[in-house]
Amino acid sequence: MTRIPAFVLRYPIVAATMVVGLIGLALWTVEATDAVRWLFSGYGLVIALIELVGMLRRLRRGSFGIDLLAIIAIVATIVVGEYVATLLIVLMLAGGAALEDFAAGRAARELDALLKRAPQIAHRLDPDTGGTTDVPATEVRVGDLLLVRPSEIVPVDGQLQSDSAAFDESSLTGESLPVERAAGDGVLSGSINGQTAARIVARATAANSQYQRIIALVEEASTSKAPVVRLADRYAVPFTAGSLALAALAWVLSGDPVRFAEVLVVATPCPLLLAAPVAFMGGMSRAARNGIIVKGAGVLEALSRAKTVVFDKTGTLTYGTPAITEVRPEADFTPDELLALAASAEQYSSHVLAASVIAAARERGLELHAADSASEAATFGVEARFGAGVVRVGKLAFIHDGTADAAATHLAGGELAIYVAVDGRFAGSIVASDRVRDNARQTVDDLARLGVRESLMLTGDARATAQHVAGQVGIVHVRADCLPSDKVEAVQALTRRPVIMVGDGVNDAPVLAVADVGIAMGAKGSTAASESADVVILLDDISRTVRAVRIGKDTVRVALQSIWLGIMLSVMLMVVAAFGLIPATAGAISQEVVDLLTILNALRAIGGRRDEAAARRVPAGVASTAAETREKADRPVHPAVDRPV
Repeated sequence: MTRIPAFVLRYPIVAATMVVGLIGLALWTVEATDAVRWLFSGYGLVIALIELVGMLRRLRRGSFGIDLLAIIAIVATIVVGEYVATLLIVLMLAGGAALEDFAAGRAARELDALLKRAPQIAHRLDPDTGGTTDVPATEVRVGDLLLVRPSEIVPVDGQLQSDSAAFDESSLTGESLPVERAAGDGVLSGSINGQTAARIVARATAANSQYQRIIALVEEASTSKAPVVRLADRYAVPFTAGSLALAALAWVLSGDPVRFAEVLVVATPCPLLLAAPVAFMGGMSRAARNGIIVKGAGVLEALSRAKTVVFDKTGTLTYGTPAITEVRPEADFTPDELLALAASAEQYSSHVLAASVIAAARERGLELHAADSASEAATFGVEARFGAGVVRVGKLAFIHDGTADAAATHLAGGELAIYVAVDGRFAGSIVASDRVRDNARQTVDDLARLGVRESLMLTGDARATAQHVAGQVGIVHVRADCLPSDKVEAVQALTRRPVIMVGDGVNDAPVLAVADVGIAMGAKGSTAASESADVVILLDDISRTVRAVRIGKDTVRVALQSIWLGIMLSVMLMVVAAFGLIPATAGAISQEVVDLLTILNALRAIGGRRDEAAARRVPAGVASTAAETREKADRPVHPAVDRPV
């Protein structure tokens, strides 16, 4: 059985047009010109009918394109006997779609690379014999011991069992240098092992691993359509009307109907259809190369127009890993007793501070106890029952409920307090501090230079702490003691839009969803935040927010430049054709050149050279983000609930 070439299946009209052209050429060599005319004209009418049906379907969906010009041009060239131009117009229509398809593939190669590199095979190790069994990555279970050979892709999220190993995480985080891991450190699926084999223990199934979540985001991003793509359709109405008016004027003034056809030939197909989709796919691909997953092409357009940015504090403007600096017990408790009680209760909390309290207790060698029952009040605190005793840990207002003698402790700028009550008695407080990111202030300043001049910080923390952090990073407007609902109301009330919201925690998910552009920080942050956000920054680097805005602006600028380039070149050709200086056949060829130039310009949105130049200009403070990312990966993962304390 003869196999149909893939090109024919993918571009049937291009293939059919080429066959018709070859048949016409053969007929012309035997001087059967009438047969050529009927062949080309009949084929042109069939294609015009197909285009008409497609145009009517798109009109029903509310999209008016420039298909009408193509249809009229085909019919006009048939009527005036320019049947060779008819075939060339059909070839341009079909060839333009094929050219756009090729350009979009070139623009989307970074997105495609992420999808194609999904881990497929895992080598399961038998701990007794040391032998390996190859299994599909989807069959790996939590707790399986796996062998990752040199240069292989890590199949699932795991914990390194080998003494040390180096992994390439560039496709996940944009970090170009290999990341060193030690025994016990977390290893991300999708990262590439270095030159020595490594053993890992699976900590998640393939479906719940980091790489599969990234793939889901990429697949969602690749199916979107940007407002600027629809904006190109809006240009179609005046462009179509202007083209028809100029063609009709040329016909009336010259008295020659051929002029009508010649003008429309160079107006079809317009690069309006090609430029914007290619540019936006290139922008999304560029973002992926920089460790930024943009879920929709329309998000790039919103980023380009953003006027206001809103930051969460914990884990966004700060590193999100507060260190315990002091334990302040009341008279009936020792520091170790207070810390052990608090850490035992915090085992059942999802707040980022819980990990710090637990870590501090373990550093002192304190024994933690399992609770009989525990419950957490989101953003307030946790209550745990140990036998007959009840321990409450959280913000002061949470402790006050049933503990009248609880009192606020003195805090210096940037310090946080966790309050503890035991059996209704105030037991003391634990003081922690969270360091501001080295590049946070530079990020705020860079966003202002890009036109995002209004900045606001929303946090559940106390006002004194919030004001201290805001002053360090250059943010004037602050709202403290916020519940998740308060953050949503604050963002909805902002008037200078579009609004960017940058956060990383579970409690940020609602406000990320209501912002015009929600940006979730860090690949290892909350899954809920990543799912509700429009942009996910895989690297734990707040300065990537600036890069996302810059990519949005560059993409929209290139898309609009390409649209206007196509319009201006087409108008120039139409004016020349109106004076009878471009025959219909030559006009069809010249319009194909315009399409090619427009697409080549749109491919500039990929921006490889701009990224290389930006990398050479990275400030010294930003260089530390790779180390920050490694530090964050090594910590136990706790969804960051920004509980004010």
